[in-house]
Amino acid sequence: MILCECDLHMTYKLLSVSLCVCVTVQQRIRSEQRLTHLYNKLFKMCILPRCTTNRENRSLMRIVKKNRFKNLSELHKEWTEAGVKASGAITHRRVKEFGYSCHFPLFMPLLNHRQRQRRLTWAKEKKNWTVAQWSKALFSDESKFCISFGNQGPRVWRKGGEAHSPSCLKFSVKFPQSVMIWGAVSCAGVGPLCFLKTKVIAPVYQELLEHFVLPSAD
Repeated sequence: MILCECDLHMTYKLLSVSLCVCVTVQQRIRSEQRLTHLYNKLFKMCILPRCTTNRENRSLMRIVKKNRFKNLSELHKEWTEAGVKASGAITHRRVKEFGYSCHFPLFMPLLNHRQRQRRLTWAKEKKNWTVAQWSKALFSDESKFCISFGNQGPRVWRKGGEAHSPSCLKFSVKFPQSVMIWGAVSCAGVGPLCFLKTKVIAPVYQELLEHFVLPSAD
């Protein structure tokens, strides 16, 4: 321990050895200390018993799946209220061990059953279209875009590949301050953008067809 606590110049003079030897020995001691620390850490992870049982861990997973939008504090509170003795760090570790991580949820429009059926029917009818048929198709739509930035809402616990799972999505009905934009796209490229100041009623839609849809189709 002299090499670790005393000045190297004093050490090599007292021992009557070269400075290079002292530096080598010091590096060896530090390396062994790091290995000892790593061994002790691995020993605790592998040998010490886990503070929660498999049954308790499965109960935590059921809590997560029941409501993906609960934060870690809410998960920990509900889990411990069921009689499990665990810290917040243990709760977070168990959730991570099951493959869950915290993300901002994706947004998608809220569709009723009739709207979903109509979209599915349309997709099945066009399933066997050729490239030539699709090249004549023009897709247009209007959408609101948020122009104010704020809280994105609660995060969601999900695994890899679950981003589009219904239980991990946040459905949007209302929008904050926004702007309505109409646009079109086809195999020839994208059409011009039209900023709408009113709702898309019949006269407005006719104007869109005349000034934007027909030029985009050409």
